[in-house]
Amino acid sequence: MSSDLEPRPSGATPAVADGDNRYKDVQAKLGALQRALDDAGLGLEGLLRSVHTNTRRAEDAARDVANAQLDPKFVELTSNVGVALGGAGKQVKKLHDTARETADLTHKTKRTHSKLYGALDDIRSNRREKTPRPGFFNR
Repeated sequence: MSSDLEPRPSGATPAVADGDNRYKDVQAKLGALQRALDDAGLGLEGLLRSVHTNTRRAEDAARDVANAQLDPKFVELTSNVGVALGGAGKQVKKLHDTARETADLTHKTKRTHSKLYGALDDIRSNRREKTPRPGFFNR
């Protein structure tokens, strides 16, 4: 059985939480988060395939050990590896589903943010005059 648990370089890096809440910066951060989650989802899909493959290999090995009439403790130990990998596969699937759901919600949040504040940003960005910062009139 082989394992491919090496960290892989990713094109998407999580956005820094720097307190910059300007429209374009929020849009960029949401986009970076969505890309990072999409990349994580792809990595988790690969891990899930690997876990399933290794689970089948462990089950096959347990069957081969049993057919070779080796000591029953080796059959049980090899079978336990398959069971443990099956459990790990279920957890990886849950994590993948959570990453996918979070990516979808991030995309929806980015669209909603754009819908609510995009026109306002266009107006503020195209003015020659400076405009007050948000919250200025709430003092």
